[in-house]
Amino acid sequence: MKVKAAIVEEVGAPWKITEVELGDPVAGEVQVKLAASGLCHSDAHVVAGDSPVPFMPVLGGHEGAGVVTKVGPGVTGLEVGDHVVLAFIPACGTCPSCATGLQNLCDEGAGLLTGQAISDKTFRVTKDGQPVIQMCLLGTFAPYVTVSEASVVKIEKDIPLEVAALLGCGVSTGWGSATEIGNTRPGDTVVVMGIGGVGINSVQGAKHAGARFVVAIDPIEFKRKQALDFGATHTYASVDEAMAELPDLTWGKMAQVTIITVGEIHGEHIQQALSLTGKGGQVIVTGMGNFAAPTVDLNLFELTLLQKRVQGAIFGGVGPRTQIPKLLDLYRTGNLKLEELVTTKYRLEDINQGYQDMFDGKNLRGLVVYGDADY
Repeated sequence: MKVKAAIVEEVGAPWKITEVELGDPVAGEVQVKLAASGLCHSDAHVVAGDSPVPFMPVLGGHEGAGVVTKVGPGVTGLEVGDHVVLAFIPACGTCPSCATGLQNLCDEGAGLLTGQAISDKTFRVTKDGQPVIQMCLLGTFAPYVTVSEASVVKIEKDIPLEVAALLGCGVSTGWGSATEIGNTRPGDTVVVMGIGGVGINSVQGAKHAGARFVVAIDPIEFKRKQALDFGATHTYASVDEAMAELPDLTWGKMAQVTIITVGEIHGEHIQQALSLTGKGGQVIVTGMGNFAAPTVDLNLFELTLLQKRVQGAIFGGVGPRTQIPKLLDLYRTGNLKLEELVTTKYRLEDINQGYQDMFDGKNLRGLVVYGDADY
C-alpha cells in the first residue's frame, strides 16, 4: 500500500514528505495503524550523520502507538484490533540476552539501523522500487507501519494511544535510567543533566523512587520550570551553578546518581557528571552522541579512589515487555504524568518545525498526531 511518510534523503537535509510503498506483513509481522509518533532527538542524530546508517533514504520515527490492522502468518499473541505500543528495542524472547533477562539488549537490536526486517532481512518500505530504511525497524513518521512482533507490546484499550506512543522510547528510557539501572533509593540525591523528552522522565522516576533531592540542570528556563512541575527540588542553568551549591545542599555527600540525558553528549560531559557524583555513586550515560567520537574526559584517580561508576543505559535498563505495562499501571494510578509531557502537537507535514522547536528548547516532547486525512 502507498502511504505518506517523512524521510531524509541525505545527511543534513530536512525531512521530506513523500509517498512510499509499505509491504504487507510476512511471517512473524503485523501492520499497525498509528495514532501518533513522538519527535525524539535520536532521529535528529541520523539526520546529522551522528548515527551510522548504511544508506539513505531513512524513514524516521521510533516512538509510536496504534491499532493492529493486519497479522502475518505464525503470529499468535496479537490480532486485528489490538492496541499496541511500538518499542524501539525489539525483544525476541529467545536470544541469549533475552533469555538472561536483558531484553533491552536483545540480539535483534544489532539491526536497528539497517532497515532489514527481522523476519527475512528484506525491506518492508520502498520508494521507486528502492529500499528505504525504517528507523529502529519501525519508521513511525508514517501513519502505517509493518513491523516484527518482537517490536510490538500489546496494551489495554483504555489507554489513550497518543500518550501511549511516548512509552516506546522517551518515558521508558528516562524513568528506567533513574529507577532501574540507576537504582535510586529513598533519600538519595539524583542529578539529571539535560531536561528534554528523556531527562524529564528521569526527574519523574527519581521523585517516584523517593529521592530527597532531584536536581535538574538545563540552560533553558522553560525546561527548568517544567522540571519543578515534574518533581525536581532544585534547578540550575549549568553544571558550574550546580557544583557551587550541591556540596552544601548534600552536606558534602554529592549525588548518589547522576544521569546524563543531554540531547547530544560530548566527551566533557562524563567528567562533569562524575564531579557531581559522590563516593560510591554512579553516572548513568543515557544521552547519545556521534558514533565516531570515542574520546571522553575522565579523571581516573577520582574514579578509582572514590569508587565511582560510569554505566551505559539503553531503554532504561529494562526490557520493553516489562517496563511498558508497569509504567501504564503507574499512569493509571496518577504516579506517572504522560499528557503533561506533550508540549506541542504537529501534523506530519510540520515535522521540520517540530524539530526546530525541539532544537530551540520550546518542547519537552513534540508529538505528530495522525488524523483521517493521513490514512
